[in-house]
Amino acid sequence: MKYTKLFLVATLIFSVATSCKNTSKAEVKTVENGTTEIIETSGTAVGNFENIENYAAAEFTIKGMTCAMGCAKTIEKKLAKMDGVLSAKVDFENELASVEFDAEKVDKNALQKTVTAVSDAYTVQDMKISDRPFPAK
Repeated sequence: MKYTKLFLVATLIFSVATSCKNTSKAEVKTVENGTTEIIETSGTAVGNFENIENYAAAEFTIKGMTCAMGCAKTIEKKLAKMDGVLSAKVDFENELASVEFDAEKVDKNALQKTVTAVSDAYTVQDMKISDRPFPAK
C-alpha cells in the first residue's frame, strides 16, 4: 500500500512537470533564394513562404469549448496544420483564437470550417481579419 501511494504521487508529479510546455517561439529568416523560412527556436523549419506580403491575421471567438487541453489545444493544432497558416493560438479562458495565414491560400470560410469540423459544439463568432503583413526581421 505504501509503495502504491508513492508510485501514484511520483506519477502525478512527473505528469504535472512534463505537461503544458508549449513555449516555442518562431524566428523568421530570409534565405538566399529570396524565400522566407519560419524556424522554431528548436531549429526545426515550420515552413517556407515565398510571398510573405499576402499574410493576414484573423481573430475570432469560439463558443462551445469546455476545456483548455482537450478543446482549445485540439482546435489550435487543427488550425496550425492548415496549408497556408503561419501560426494559430487559441485562448480557452477568453474563447479567442488568433491566426496568421496566407490570404491567397486560406480564407474566412476555411478557418470556420476547420473549427466546426473538430466538433459540432463549436461555433465561430465575430471574425475580424486584418490585412497586415507578417513583420519582417
